[in-house]
Amino acid sequence: MSNRTAERLLRALYSAVLYVLMPVTLYHLIWRGFRYPEYFQRWNERYGNYDAPGGVVDVWLHAVSVGEVNAAAPVVDALLKRHRGLRLLITTITPTGSQRVQTLWGERVLHVYSPYDLPGAVSRFLRHFPPRLALIMETELWPSLLFGCHDRKVPLYILNARLSARSLRGYSVLRPLIARTLRTVRKVAAQSGEDAARFVQLGALPGQVRDVGNLKFDIPVPANVGEVVAGFRQHLTSGRPVWIAASTHEDEEAPVLAIHARLRQRWPDLLLLWAPRHPERFPRVAEAASEAGWKVGTRREDRWPSAGDEVFVLDTLGELMAFYACADVAFIGGSLQAIGGHNMLEPAAVGTPAVTGPHLHNFSEISRRLKEADALVIVPDAQGVAEAIDALLADDARRRGMAERGRALVEHGRGALARTLVMIAPHLPAPVA
Repeated sequence: MSNRTAERLLRALYSAVLYVLMPVTLYHLIWRGFRYPEYFQRWNERYGNYDAPGGVVDVWLHAVSVGEVNAAAPVVDALLKRHRGLRLLITTITPTGSQRVQTLWGERVLHVYSPYDLPGAVSRFLRHFPPRLALIMETELWPSLLFGCHDRKVPLYILNARLSARSLRGYSVLRPLIARTLRTVRKVAAQSGEDAARFVQLGALPGQVRDVGNLKFDIPVPANVGEVVAGFRQHLTSGRPVWIAASTHEDEEAPVLAIHARLRQRWPDLLLLWAPRHPERFPRVAEAASEAGWKVGTRREDRWPSAGDEVFVLDTLGELMAFYACADVAFIGGSLQAIGGHNMLEPAAVGTPAVTGPHLHNFSEISRRLKEADALVIVPDAQGVAEAIDALLADDARRRGMAERGRALVEHGRGALARTLVMIAPHLPAPVA
């Protein structure tokens, strides 16, 4: 059997399985919709039917959700600045990602949901918004989407590409198809040498893969950080200690409450800033903190914490970095359970020492570098989180040292943006002076 025949057969089998499973996508939208009503909206877009005007786009960039949108922000900002009039389409999968796109760029970019990886939906999407260049963030290896671009001769790059050892094992069942999919890509711009090696193991050709560094190091510090910190401190009793639990998941909520209770035995005026990962958890987290006996305020309702608040829930989007800067110590969620962690460069960039649990496979390279620089504390469990935060609250000099080393590491790590822009430059319009 020829390679071309094998590829066609694999694609046909993959597509057949997806069509059989299509009712599952409806179930998923309904199930998510009961928890987060935004999922009941814009279903047509998920199947490649769009109300928005179509037409050729200069660049199409796909970012799954908030984390990927934030990672893509330096690239998008640079493209909009250098190429005025650029028609740039950003797709996401989640409503929170959609909201983040609107918050960052508004009408300066086009935005729709990415279609499910059904051949018909992908074809409708690419006909409606034919791109001149396609950029996929991190690890979105959807065969129909990537083959669709290749069939239409659309140059496609995977930016800030990461592939953990766990994900590599997960792709093993589909490796014959994924390997062929990867070989349709112009370049895989990997976050690290380890990620680059895993993409080659998965089937990419060595010449396709380049270690350009992690775009997350090029993360811009929001311009309003100083304003938020000043407003926060204006409403806070002088000298009151503050810790933040950020990007926590449902199974981490009970541990966060237990950690706060333990810490307040030594620090009776300690304030917890709490930013759940998923917006549908905002009300439940506030309710759980109240049921635990704490006086609770929220960013949406109260704007700033009052003197009597013991927990303050950050139930808005796009403000996490600014509130990291308001805290003495940060705990980064997604790390006490096997989620894989969340972006620990954000607190480092604003000078807040951080503590995480042990599950960091999505940020293995970043966590290693921060740990080696003594800018991050990694502990095995919730008890360890409480002990580490307690020790840091008691040691001003240690916190200042971690903050300085974290900031320095972020600054030293910048540069992936410039290398990425050079890579994709041949497919972009000439810059406007």
